[in-house]
Amino acid sequence: MTSASLQMTPSESRRLARFLGWVSLGLGAAEIAAPRRLARALGMEGREPLLQLYGAREIASGVAILSTESASSVWSRVGGDALDIGTLALQLRRDNPKRGNVALALAAVGGITMLDWACAQALTTTDRRRNGHAAERV
Repeated sequence: MTSASLQMTPSESRRLARFLGWVSLGLGAAEIAAPRRLARALGMEGREPLLQLYGAREIASGVAILSTESASSVWSRVGGDALDIGTLALQLRRDNPKRGNVALALAAVGGITMLDWACAQALTTTDRRRNGHAAERV
């Protein structure tokens, strides 16, 4: 993948940010509303409070993204993705009968992390250009 393939216009990056904001709200709601079901599917029984906490984090990220469409709000998703990947990676242990589900979840999080990263990078570039141009006018 070349860097040119990751370039987005400002309107494309804002549109992607809105999409990611809605994804955060939906995922967060699911984690809060059905932690037992999610924990059972991933072999994480007893970790329901952690999943609900991650759900609250997702909702906070979603609200921030939808209200600001800023690079920092999307970078918060990238940070959350890192926590999710770490948490899921710990569940790949041999004694987890749900390892296959965990591997699928890791693949999904990996894919969304790439979108989050690309969007955050694009918004950061847009902000830098905007701020640089504003400084030149002063």
